[in-house]
Amino acid sequence: MSYILILSSIFLGAFAQVLMKIGTSKIQLNVISIITSWYIMSGLSLYAFSAVFWIFAISKVQLSLAYPMVSLGYIIVFILSYFILGESISLLRLFGLFTIIAGVIIVAKS
Repeated sequence: MSYILILSSIFLGAFAQVLMKIGTSKIQLNVISIITSWYIMSGLSLYAFSAVFWIFAISKVQLSLAYPMVSLGYIIVFILSYFILGESISLLRLFGLFTIIAGVIIVAKS
């Protein structure tokens, strides 16, 4: 159950990033535009839910085990950015992504 909470928190945070990125591309950055942007406000709401899941997760799992898993968010954002935002993937970024995956696996198995 604790891994489900951790993963839920990470996925919500990643989707929040994508929503806020979409929001910033559709507005001029000023306070009124930010607080009236559906994308940005939705992203911030997802962050709030992500934080709630995270609080429940770290109440059940050692922080030194849970926190490195947050780096899975990099992987999720990387994939979402490619498919949703149309961002490019370089070989160097791909190498970095696989390095992160290896690190998460090592920490999770320890």
